[in-house]
Amino acid sequence: MSSSELKIKFRRLIVNRIFITAVFLILQIAWFALCVAKLSAFSGWISAALQVLSLLIVLYIICKDDNPSYKIVWIILIMVLPIFGGLLYLFAGNKKPSKHMHRRIQATKEKYLPMLKSFGEKGKTLEDTDPRAYAVCRYINSLSGYPVYANTQAKYYPVGELMFKDMLAEIRKAEHFIFLEYFIIGIGKMWDEMLEALVDRAEHGVEIRIIYDDMGCVALLPPKYFKVLEKIHPNIKCLAFNPVVPVLSLVMNNRDHRKILVIDGHTGFNGGINISDEYINETAPFGHWKDTGVMLRGDAVMNLTEMFLELWHSFKDTEVKADIVKYAPEVYGEKYLSDGYIQPFYDTPLDTEPLSENVYIEILSRAEKYVYIYTPYLILDDIMKNALCLAAKRGVDVRLVTPGIPDKKIIFRMTRANYTPLLKAGVRIFEYTPGFIHAKSFVSDDKIGVVGTINLDYRSLFLHFECGTLMYGNKAVSDLKKDCLETFEKSREITLQNIKQYYRGTMFDALLRLIAPLL
Repeated sequence: MSSSELKIKFRRLIVNRIFITAVFLILQIAWFALCVAKLSAFSGWISAALQVLSLLIVLYIICKDDNPSYKIVWIILIMVLPIFGGLLYLFAGNKKPSKHMHRRIQATKEKYLPMLKSFGEKGKTLEDTDPRAYAVCRYINSLSGYPVYANTQAKYYPVGELMFKDMLAEIRKAEHFIFLEYFIIGIGKMWDEMLEALVDRAEHGVEIRIIYDDMGCVALLPPKYFKVLEKIHPNIKCLAFNPVVPVLSLVMNNRDHRKILVIDGHTGFNGGINISDEYINETAPFGHWKDTGVMLRGDAVMNLTEMFLELWHSFKDTEVKADIVKYAPEVYGEKYLSDGYIQPFYDTPLDTEPLSENVYIEILSRAEKYVYIYTPYLILDDIMKNALCLAAKRGVDVRLVTPGIPDKKIIFRMTRANYTPLLKAGVRIFEYTPGFIHAKSFVSDDKIGVVGTINLDYRSLFLHFECGTLMYGNKAVSDLKKDCLETFEKSREITLQNIKQYYRGTMFDALLRLIAPLL
């Protein structure tokens, strides 16, 4: 079968999969609503019981330690639907994944994270240089277990095609192992070239492991594509994270949104760039696609390696007692010079603390001169909105870059619905006119920056598995700032004077802002 025939076959499987899943979900929702309606109509006692349940749940939500915006929208929803609302919250209101998923990941984390204690920055160099920056790194380490490193170099990429060139080059040099973990893998030029390089390395005895998010790839890959990959070569193993099934399940809400590539333990890639042709501008569905990423060389890659192995051994090869130390950079005799400090970290919906949001807020609160931000989606809770506004009111030059051409029109409208209060506080907002900006980056005061997968929206901050790379005092921070300044020049600035040219707020937008935590 030719490659073109294979792609046509895959497309048909994908369409069938999406259609069948959608039909089954719609039928289940309709059946649930019908059952509740019939029960409440059948007996006044049942109707009264459901309303009492809703009232008790409202009281529970008020007392619960949760994001205020999320609490408000559920209280309003239950008040509008007193019969259905309580049951709906019981089914969909808990943002945590299933207990089964939680147990498996937590057990693996407890096994592997203690091994990282022997890594990380030695001594108190960063603490002596910048105590507050060290405090941020200590917070990340205490909550997630991932230390900060000194013996690491970072290279910044302002677009995906530049990063992909180096990704391919590093894959082709691999001698021991390659780990890939991506939210999206799409069949096309980018994946074809990468897969060809991976197969070549597998032929040379290199261990290849691949994780992709099944929901992220539902419209791009056929079902059970992991089996297709594993049949190519015995050295290739693959995991489809959280497989999509046509059954209503809250756990489908929690996606693996991370983007990680690790080669031989000493080289790693992180950022917003997925494996699909638009990310390297081979296709242009929304104009020029701007994304950012970093390549790390040195000890800090150990954090990316552990992140991957934690998820891998939670759901595949669970009985293997792998020692992550054997994947450390120093095993292969490499030694890298320090370029500032690097701390890859990841955020999980399994805990009760929004780590990524807190890191972003800390960058805003410690800023003295400027904070420049890239985000494709601007769907803010009150805490993040206040942090942005307060920094601007303190005189910090806060600038946001959002897309000029949207990939999702409703989400773009919600993004613009957040402009006005920010503009009034003094935040400057730019829309990337050449196309769509998918980058997720912060940079501040020529000192600190974050490049990763974490959007300024509810899904990234509260529901998805995410990761980012915190950088302090290295060349990549300067390169990120330079890229921001060049991007501002290519973008249109939205002000209070011209905002009506691009956006006119309506009651519909107020409703969108209200329900944003549920999307």
